[in-house]
Amino acid sequence: MERAIFPALIGIVLAVVAMAATEKNRGAANITIPATKGDVAFPHQTHQTVLDDCNACHNLFPQEAGSIVQLKESGNLRRMQVMKQCLDCHRELTKAGKKAGPVSCNDCHQ
Repeated sequence: MERAIFPALIGIVLAVVAMAATEKNRGAANITIPATKGDVAFPHQTHQTVLDDCNACHNLFPQEAGSIVQLKESGNLRRMQVMKQCLDCHRELTKAGKKAGPVSCNDCHQ
């Protein structure tokens, strides 16, 4: 009987460690994206919950703090490329009758 318990305990410990590692790599709950027309307050955690697919956004830039700014400065990310992706997604969700984020300039740029 003790032999049967040991593998189960190992499995539980590994599952907890895996969940903790996944949580740890989720990034900041909120991010401020610097922009010419005013910084954009980005509710990162909300997007993670709603989209459940990091590549929905991170197909444009790596999952590293400051990557958007670095890519813009190096010329590897076009001006307004991230904004266009956000707007397209918000409009698509709205069209599908789902709750979506803002689509007007002043609602994002503070």
